[in-house]
Amino acid sequence: MKLNVDGVLVYFPYEYIYPEQLSYMKKIKQSLDARGHCLLEMPSGTGKTISLLSLIVSYNHTYPERYSRLIYCSRTVTELEKVVAEIHRLMEYFRKEGVDYPLVAVSLSARKNLCIHPTISKIREGAVVDGQCHNLTASYVQTKRKSKDDGERPPGCAYYEDFREKGIPLKPGVYGLEELKEYGSRLGWCPYFMARAALESAQIIVYNYHYLIDPRISERVSKNLSRNAVVVFDEAHNIDGYAIECMSCRFTRKHIDKSLNNVNDISTEINKIKAADTQKLQREYKQLVAGLLAARESRDNSTDIVFTNPTLPEEVLDQAVPGCIRSADHFVGFLRRFIEYLKVRMRVNHVISETSTAFLKDCYDKFFINYSMVVDLARHWKITDKGGHGQHYIFNASHYIPVVIKWKYSPRQFDLYGGSK
Repeated sequence: MKLNVDGVLVYFPYEYIYPEQLSYMKKIKQSLDARGHCLLEMPSGTGKTISLLSLIVSYNHTYPERYSRLIYCSRTVTELEKVVAEIHRLMEYFRKEGVDYPLVAVSLSARKNLCIHPTISKIREGAVVDGQCHNLTASYVQTKRKSKDDGERPPGCAYYEDFREKGIPLKPGVYGLEELKEYGSRLGWCPYFMARAALESAQIIVYNYHYLIDPRISERVSKNLSRNAVVVFDEAHNIDGYAIECMSCRFTRKHIDKSLNNVNDISTEINKIKAADTQKLQREYKQLVAGLLAARESRDNSTDIVFTNPTLPEEVLDQAVPGCIRSADHFVGFLRRFIEYLKVRMRVNHVISETSTAFLKDCYDKFFINYSMVVDLARHWKITDKGGHGQHYIFNASHYIPVVIKWKYSPRQFDLYGGSK
């Protein structure tokens, strides 16, 4: 049915509307006109999702210059799928009424819900999927794969690389998680990065709270989205809990052990690179000596001067190792100190609570570590998950230190509670 709500022709894809739904639409319309905030509550099962979608989509169709897009945030994958189903129904009704409204509606979820890689898609643990995906798609991994230098090329993801090379914007339509996976499988493109690329041009975006609330995620995913958008938080009574969760962290001795495994993996990779650079220098040096000898012999047959093929001294080889690798050794040593400090702090028999300032001062006094070093290293160091440990726990924890209210630690775990800077 079509109805007029304070001057806006609203397309509502059902034959009947409850009075509560109409009142709901009017309040939303007033908020959109005022460009303000609105807090609405309706009982479950009264059709608030379709009421909200019908009014906002119809409003943007009537006044396309006022808002660039609708960003719909919900909690779970099941709820996201319900929203996408209602958008399908609404756009079908637009077409049934003869209205040409070509928009792109896309949903985004975690990699584990969108991956079609034959091996990684079978993994159920989200953190491991993220780590394995990063191993194949990181920018510096792609640079190595495209390099023409001799050496073993790291593995990559054909779906990601094909999309980066040939990918085009999504055609107008509604793309839920299953539609994205089907579309990606048909074209051989990665559904996750297809959805990521579509965010900037989509008129309707459906994703989880974390993509907008969590600063670590929103900085990568939602940073370039226009602020001239209508943002909806469904089930908003959960938002305070999500905000606390986004700015909090908990890790146990198990996480410490996995962090140490990650550091050992990094150290192994550094040694491999160092050995490869040393061997390469030795080969080039031998080729140079052989070339000089050949040139001398071709110029004259004098045997007064004898050329040898010596081995480069160790001190020369050490200096020949790139500075970034020599710095990496210090980096690994720094991480080991930080992990050891956390292990020491967990060796207690009772719960202790202290402010972040006191914690950071103790960290510096005992191990000469300050949080800015940890954050800067975590932000700039390029690391993949070599051992399949899923997450780089120490790096993740470092991002919380500047914004915690207090640390609480016990013999079994650390808790970092979120708050403002």
